[in-house]
Amino acid sequence: MKNCNALDALAGNDMLKRSLLEALAAGRLSHSVLLCGEAGTGTGFAARCLAADYLYPGAAAAPAAQALVQGRPCAEALVLQGSGPSGEIKIDDVRAVRREVFNTALSAGGRAVLLYGAHRLNTASANALLKVMEEPPAGVLFILTAPGEAAVLPTIRSRCAVYSLAPVGDDACAAWLRENCPGEGDIPALCALFAGKIGAAARCIREPEARRALADARALAGHVAAGNGYGAMALCARYEKDRAGAGRLLELFCQVCAWALRDPAAPLPAALAARALPLAQRAAGQLRANVSAKLALAVFAVRACAPAGGGPRA
Repeated sequence: MKNCNALDALAGNDMLKRSLLEALAAGRLSHSVLLCGEAGTGTGFAARCLAADYLYPGAAAAPAAQALVQGRPCAEALVLQGSGPSGEIKIDDVRAVRREVFNTALSAGGRAVLLYGAHRLNTASANALLKVMEEPPAGVLFILTAPGEAAVLPTIRSRCAVYSLAPVGDDACAAWLRENCPGEGDIPALCALFAGKIGAAARCIREPEARRALADARALAGHVAAGNGYGAMALCARYEKDRAGAGRLLELFCQVCAWALRDPAAPLPAALAARALPLAQRAAGQLRANVSAKLALAVFAVRACAPAGGGPRA
C-alpha cells in the first residue's frame, strides 16, 4: 500500500475515513464500531482496513497489515460470521470468539474482532456477544458490519458507534476497477448495474463464479422481459441442487431489477422489474428459510414471467 493508513485505500467516503482516523489518533474510538452500508459498498473491506490501522498504526505497508486488509487469516483479528443455509451467526461461534478475546493479545495494538453481518445475530447469539461487549478486555476492538443500522438488534446497536458507507459515483467506481481489477468485465456496465458499489462490481470481474451468476441473472431478466416462462424455469432448474448458487442468482437478479427501476438502458422494462423484484426477494427469503430450492425457484420463474392478469404471456 502506498499510504500510511490502510483506510486510505477505501474509495470515496472521505468524511467517514477522516472521522475514524481522527478518533484512532486521539485514542477516543469506541471499543465497538458498527459500519453500515448496502451489500457491495465495502463494509467488510473498511472493517479490515480499520482493524489494520488499529493494530498496526501508521504501518499499512507492513506485511501483517496488508495480509489483514486482504482478508488472509490473522491471529490478531478474530472473525465472526454467519454459516449454514440461514446465514445466522451461531451462539457456539460467539462463545468461541468470546473465550479467545481473553487470551493474551499478540500485537502492541491489542486484538480486533471482525463481525461480518451483525444483522445475522439471533437473540441468543446477540446476548452471548453482549457479555463481552459490555465489559471488553483492554485493547480489544469490535468492528461490526451490517446493511443498515435498523437491521441490527437494538441491544447490539446501542453499544456501538455507528458509521455509514455510501456507494461512490460511477466515475470513481470505474477508476478504481480499472486500477485494481484488470481483466474481464464491461466496467461501465458494471458501474451502472451496481450503482457505484465497488465490492459487488469487483467480484464480478475477479471471480469466475460471480461472472457466471451475473450472466445468468441477466439472461433471466431477458426471459422475464419476453414472458418466457419455460426459459426462466429451465435456467432456474440448473440451480435446484445449489442453494448457495441459487441465492447468488436471485441476489444478482434483484440488482438487475433495481438497475431497471432507475435506468431505461437496463435489459428489463421498469414495470416488469417492479413486479419481479419482490418475487425474487421472497424466493431468496424462502431459500434462507430452507424451503425446497426447486419449489421456490419454479414458483418464482412462473410468477415473474406471467402477465399481471394470470397465465403465461404469449
